[in-house]
Amino acid sequence: MDLSYDFYINAPIEKVWETLVSDEGGVQQTFYGCTIRSSFIPGETISYIGPGNDGEETVHVYGKILTCNPLEKLSFTEHPGPSYNQDHANLETRITYTLTTVGNCTKLTLINDLWSQEHPSYKSTKDHWPMILSNIKTFTETGKQLDFGF
Repeated sequence: MDLSYDFYINAPIEKVWETLVSDEGGVQQTFYGCTIRSSFIPGETISYIGPGNDGEETVHVYGKILTCNPLEKLSFTEHPGPSYNQDHANLETRITYTLTTVGNCTKLTLINDLWSQEHPSYKSTKDHWPMILSNIKTFTETGKQLDFGF
């Protein structure tokens, strides 16, 4: 049930990293208007907050930082936000981004694993990761967002 994706981005690692971890660098543009809140220190929290079910400050996902090696790897636990599932605290997966240089490009690998058998967010997450990763690629390369019509 692991979700795994590789994207090749025509940009240096530093720029891809900024797109992943900085609101100004690209998080707001590539994660449906969310901001990222984290110190990126292992054991500390991470959350994506933005417009949604609870207004402008909806917690879409949250978790704890497991690993943060800047320009190389970011890994954290992930729970759906409270407004998306009553049992959110018991629904945990792991997200790991890994960056490597390939020629003049950056290979972005995303692994979203540790899914429980009946996790209610699996299908929607499986459908949304390619959109988010395509948006990360496009934004990092061009400075423009993809228009998904919503």
